[in-house]
Amino acid sequence: MSITPLMPVYPRCGVRPVRGEGCYLFGERGERYLDFASGIAVNALGHGDARLVKAIADQAATLMHVSNLYGSPQGEKFAQQIVDSTFADTVFFTNSGAEAVECAIKTARRYHFANGQPERHTIISFSNAFHGRTLGTISATNQPKMRDGFEPLLPGFTVLPFNDLEAAKTAIDDSTAGFMLEPIQGEGGILPATPEFLSGLRALCDEHGLLLILDEVQCGVGRTGALFAHEHYGVKPDIMSVAKGIGAGFPLGACLATEEAAKGMVAGTHGSTYGGNPLGMAVGSTVWGIISQPEFLGHVNAMGERLRGALEQLIPNHDALFDSVRGMGLMLGLKLKSDSRAFVAHLRDRHGLLTVAAGDNVVRILPPLVINEAHIAECIEKLSAGARDYTPPAA
Repeated sequence: MSITPLMPVYPRCGVRPVRGEGCYLFGERGERYLDFASGIAVNALGHGDARLVKAIADQAATLMHVSNLYGSPQGEKFAQQIVDSTFADTVFFTNSGAEAVECAIKTARRYHFANGQPERHTIISFSNAFHGRTLGTISATNQPKMRDGFEPLLPGFTVLPFNDLEAAKTAIDDSTAGFMLEPIQGEGGILPATPEFLSGLRALCDEHGLLLILDEVQCGVGRTGALFAHEHYGVKPDIMSVAKGIGAGFPLGACLATEEAAKGMVAGTHGSTYGGNPLGMAVGSTVWGIISQPEFLGHVNAMGERLRGALEQLIPNHDALFDSVRGMGLMLGLKLKSDSRAFVAHLRDRHGLLTVAAGDNVVRILPPLVINEAHIAECIEKLSAGARDYTPPAA
């Protein structure tokens, strides 16, 4: 047998974590890594947060799963927390970001069906987006690495250039259901939507009776210094998909919607065996209670400004390697002038700093939201040392 027991779909590196503590990971041989990847923007509270550990242990000892055939006191509590602090009137809980995006797509299509316009089913999405790896979500992107070998893909999606409002306006026709985008593209290279683009899409939705769907799986739940990234723009969506930070390491996602947008989602139209189970709800409610506090978001903003400033000061010292910094809060991208994946590997293997590569030769810097100034100083020290002894691969 030549195939590995774990299906070999990941190009796994040599780091093999067995323990986490705060902002650090520890490997099998005791090696220590500064974790500025956070499980790709997941471990918002770092590793081993006592409040989260207690919530999991207490709920696991009480009730883990019962199915959605019964009432959910735990789910009702958490949904109310979300509704009280967001644009949404209602929430569907999932196990992942891809499931949350699938629910968002279904909600949008069902809205027009409920309005007697089933022909309005096309979702307009944007280039270099990452919405997940289900057949539905890869149909909403134009990236060959996501799509190749999985055809035929699902119909009903049109992909346009990101931040091109005129292209979006021109593409609207009688089949259009709405727009779907990440306010800040993560996998695509920490690329924010321009204020003109996001507000322009909102205006087009209002003018044409369309729905604005925001994918905040990576940029949401405090990551940018606001509870959700769209708050920086003063724009409210109709539907939003959330995951990653909402569970801080526990597999949890959610689809949020206004009452109007969710009008078609009645009994029998959607479901999930595990989604919203008591254990997930105990985790999510605990995480939300911490991250949604103004003082916590203020800390994220303060640390984000310190980290961005330190990165910007670093660039002139290594201007042959580094180009610029982009992003918001603690969702930052360091754009390189050469292959970012090679540099991410160098930082990891030679200097014990964990970051994440992204498109457009960007190094994603996604630390736990609980970092302090000492962690920032250590990160900059490791980045600087890494830049000094790094040799870019030959073109």
